[in-house]
Amino acid sequence: METLIHRDALARFGYALSDTTRTQILLTLRSGAGYPSVLAEQIGVSRQTLSNHLACLRGCGLVVASPEGRRTRYELADPRIGHALDDLIGLVLAVDPSCCPEADTDGCC
Repeated sequence: METLIHRDALARFGYALSDTTRTQILLTLRSGAGYPSVLAEQIGVSRQTLSNHLACLRGCGLVVASPEGRRTRYELADPRIGHALDDLIGLVLAVDPSCCPEADTDGCC
């Protein structure tokens, strides 16, 4: 039986994935922890933009920050998040890989 906790957790996950930058951050962190400056360069966004999205992902409970001296390392809050992303990618590609082309900007499939 679904509970409010399940609903809220899935809503947070969906919100995190609703933005392409946040999605790219999560996908990048699947392979291991990262530092904001490196992540910003890999993803192709400013450090400020990345910082805002990391704050959102922390608030959603999907990533955690670990201070390391003057730097902060970010990683997925739970390895199962990476597995869930892998499963979602496989499912979406199996269902219809052309469902939501990148040119579709209205956010609807």
